Amino acid sequence: MDGSQKQLHIVMFPWLAYGHIMPFLQVSKFLAQKGHKIYYISTPKNISRLPKLPPDLCSNISFIQLPLPHVHGLPPGAESTSDLPIHQVPYLKKAYDKLETQLTEFLKKSSQVKWIIHDFAPYWLPPVATQRGINLVYFSIYSASTFAFLGPPSELLNGSRQRPEDFTVAPVWLDYPNNLAFKLHEMVGHQECMDSVSDFERVGTLLLSCKILALRSCYEVEADALRVLSKIHQKPIIPLGLLPPSLPSNEDKENENWEAMKKWLDSKRDKTVFYVALGSEVSLSQEFMHELASGIEKSGLPFIWAVRNRPLVEGQLVQDVLPSGFEERVSGRGLVLRGWAPQLRVLTHSSVGGFLTHCGWSSVIEALGYGLPLILFPGASSDLGLVARLMHSKKVGLEIERNDLDGSFTSDLVAESIKRVMVDPEGEPLRANASAVKEIFSSVELSNKYLDEFTRSIEEFPPSDAEV
Repeated sequence: MDGSQKQLHIVMFPWLAYGHIMPFLQVSKFLAQKGHKIYYISTPKNISRLPKLPPDLCSNISFIQLPLPHVHGLPPGAESTSDLPIHQVPYLKKAYDKLETQLTEFLKKSSQVKWIIHDFAPYWLPPVATQRGINLVYFSIYSASTFAFLGPPSELLNGSRQRPEDFTVAPVWLDYPNNLAFKLHEMVGHQECMDSVSDFERVGTLLLSCKILALRSCYEVEADALRVLSKIHQKPIIPLGLLPPSLPSNEDKENENWEAMKKWLDSKRDKTVFYVALGSEVSLSQEFMHELASGIEKSGLPFIWAVRNRPLVEGQLVQDVLPSGFEERVSGRGLVLRGWAPQLRVLTHSSVGGFLTHCGWSSVIEALGYGLPLILFPGASSDLGLVARLMHSKKVGLEIERNDLDGSFTSDLVAESIKRVMVDPEGEPLRANASAVKEIFSSVELSNKYLDEFTRSIEEFPPSDAEV
C-alpha cells in the first residue's frame, strides 16, 4: 500500500466448509500484506482449525469468532460440512443464517468496515450492508465455468430450470463449445443439501447486490467462461487467480504418519503410484465403496487411498467402508490411510503419477499444480460434476463412466480408467497435457498478479453516495 492509499477495513465471511475457509484465508493474507485490516469471521471450531499466521500479518488480521446458534437437527459440535452427512447440511445453513444478528452487532461496533467479501450463503447480507454503507464482493471459490453455468440472477431466482432434468443440458447462454451439464443423479444428490432457501436463491440474491464478482479462476484456463460472466452480469468480474496452496514447512511434524508414508512412497518407482481421495464431504454408499475398491484392486497398480469413515444416519459411524479382506489382498501394492492425509505432501512425491479425485476445485488445482493427470470420479453434490466435465474436455483427465440416472458404475470401468490415465499408451496425451498446464496451475506469481489487480479494484472503487 503506497503512502497515498488509505487502509481499508475488510470483513471476510466464508461459508462453513474447509474448501471455502482456506481460499478466503489466502485472500485475507494477501490483502493484509498490502496493509489492509482484515476481520476474518467464522465459528470457533473453524477458526481453531486454521494454520497459524506468519508473525508479520498478525497485526492486520483479526479472527472474529461467532458462536454457531443452536438449530434443532444439527448435531452438537458440528460447525462445518465435513462434520456432517449431506442430508444434515440444511441444518448447518439454518444455523449459519442465524449468524445475521451477531454479524450485525459486530458491524455496528466496527464503523470503519467498508467492504465485506462474502460467500454464496448469506442471502440476508445485502440489507445489513446497505444500511451501513458497506460494499459487497461476492467471492466464489468455484470455477468460472461453474458460475457461468448458473446464469444471470433472473435465471437463478425464477428461471426456466425448475426440475433436476433441466440441469442436464448445457445452457443457451454458454456461447462457446462446451460439455457443461450435470448428470441427473448429481442434481438429485445435491438437492439433499438444499435448505428451504435454495442455493440458487442465495446466489441470485447476492449477485444482484454485490459490486464485484471475484472468482478462483484465471484467463489462462477459463477465458470463455469469464467472458460470458462479464456479458451476463454487467458488473466487474475479477479473477483472483487459482490460489495454489503452499506446502507448510511444519506439516511433517504435524502428521506423524508422514514418515511411514514417505518411506513407502520412496520404495516405488517414479510416476507409478496413483493417489485416491474423495474429499472431506463426499460419502459413497457401501455398495459404491465396494465397487470402487474392487476397481482399484483390479487395476493392479500401486496406490495410496485416504479413506474417511463418515457419520451416517442416526449418527451411527460405519467403522469400515472397505470390502472384507481388501487390505490384505492389496498389501504391499496399496497403502490405505484412515482419516486425514497430508494430500499436498503425497501429490508432490515423485512416485505419484496420477490422482483419482472427487473433483473438488481445490483438489484439481493442487494436482494439476504438480502436473498430475486426473482420474475423475465426481461426487454427487455441489459443482463436482461440472469440474469433472471441464477437466475431461480439457483432456487433462478421464472421467469414469457412470449411469446418468443412479450414478452406478462397474469395477471393470474403474480399473480401465485408472490404467488408461496411468500407464496405457492411449493415455499419453492426458499425461502430457497435465504436465503442460503445471506452470499455470502452480504459479504463485500469476495468482499474485491477479490478486494485485483485485486489490487495486477495491482500493480505487468509487465511494458510495453514503460516503461522499
